Amino acid sequence: MTEVRIAGAAITAFGKIPGRTLRSLAEEAVRDALADAALSPQDVQMVFFGNAAEGLISGQEMVRGQSALRHTGLLGRPVVNVENACASATTAFRLACMAVESGAADVALAVGAEKLTHADKARPLAAIGTAIDLSEPPTLGGRTTADQVPAGPKSYFMDVYAAMAMEYSRESGATEADFADVAVKNGRHGALNPKAQYRNGVTREEVLASRVISAPLRLLMCSPVGDGAAAIVVCSEAFTRRHGGGEVRVRACELRSGTDRVTGESPGVTLAAQAAYEGAGLGPEDVHVAEVHDGAAPAELIVYEQLGLCGRGEGPKLLASGDTALGGRIPVNTGGGLLSRGHPIGATGCAQLVELVDQLRGRSGDRQVPGARVALAENAGGYLDNDSAAIGVTLLSV
Repeated sequence: MTEVRIAGAAITAFGKIPGRTLRSLAEEAVRDALADAALSPQDVQMVFFGNAAEGLISGQEMVRGQSALRHTGLLGRPVVNVENACASATTAFRLACMAVESGAADVALAVGAEKLTHADKARPLAAIGTAIDLSEPPTLGGRTTADQVPAGPKSYFMDVYAAMAMEYSRESGATEADFADVAVKNGRHGALNPKAQYRNGVTREEVLASRVISAPLRLLMCSPVGDGAAAIVVCSEAFTRRHGGGEVRVRACELRSGTDRVTGESPGVTLAAQAAYEGAGLGPEDVHVAEVHDGAAPAELIVYEQLGLCGRGEGPKLLASGDTALGGRIPVNTGGGLLSRGHPIGATGCAQLVELVDQLRGRSGDRQVPGARVALAENAGGYLDNDSAAIGVTLLSV
C-alpha cells in the first residue's frame, strides 16, 4: 500500500465562542491546513468531515460537511460525513488515510468541527449523553443516585467517568489528589498553548475545592463544553516527492469498537494500541510524546496503563514521577489535553493530531518536546457497559 504523509495541519482557537458558527470554524481550519500544505482546494480529491452533535444542537443533519464547507472551494469533490462520537475526527482521519493508501486519492482532507455552546446550556449536555446504547444503558458499576451529588445540569458522561474512577481507585489506590494532579499538569501545558480554551492553570488545592459533579469527580477534573475545529491534509509519498513537504509519516492508525468484555479481557484501547504498535513496528518505549483522551482526569491515568506506558496500577506513580509532564521522559497532553485545550467533541481527534504534527515538526514553541520523533494519539468516544464505544490509536513519526 501507498505510504501516507501529513502535508498540512491546523487548528482554530478552542473555547466558548458565541459569535462563531460551525461553518466559520470549519472554514478557518481548512484554509489554514491547506495553506500549511501549500495546496489549494483544487488539489484535494476527497474530504472526510467529522462532527458528532450538530444535528442535535442546530438541527443540521445528513449534509453537515457539505453545508459547513460550502464556501471553501471544496464542493464537487466527494464529501463523506463521519459521526463516531468523540472519535469522529479520528475516524475521518483514518478514512482519509485509507483513501490515500488504496490509491483512490493522492490528497485527502480530514476535518473535525463542533459547535457545542448554545443559549440552552442543557442542550449540548443532553446531546453528549446520547453517545451510549439507549436501549441498554451502562450500569455504571452498580452506582446509584445516592452515590452522586446533585450539581445541576451535567453531562451523563461524568457519571460514566466517575464510575470508572471509583473502580480504578480500588484497583490502583489512586486518590482524588492524583486525579487533581492530572488537571494541574494539563493546565500547566495548556497555559503554554495559545489555542487552548483555558490558559490560567490550576493548583491541586483549587481542583479539590471545586464543586463535586459526580463523586469523586470535581468540576476542574472534567473536560469543558466548547467550540472549535481542526483539519489535517494527508497525501501519498509519491505526491510529496513531486510537491515537497509531508515530513510526518502516518505509521499506523487503528480503529476499534468496544466490546461487552468480561473480567480479564483487554479493553478496546489496549487492542487498538497493540494493533497500532504491531503495524508500525514500534512499541510504547519508542514514543516521545502523546495525546490521550482525558475526558475526565482519571481517564488519563487509566489510559497510561492501557497503552502500555506503565504497568497495571502504576498510572499514579508514572504521573507523580514527572515523566508525563513537559521535560519528562514521555510528555502527555502537551497541548493541554481535553481538560485545558477543550473538548469540542467532533474536533478533538484532529486537534490531537495537529498538536503532534507540530511537535514532530518542531513548531510548538514553549511546549516543544526536544527531539520528538515518534508520537502517539489515543482518542475514544461513546460508552457501552464497560468499554468505550469507538476508539482510535494513531502513531506518527518523522
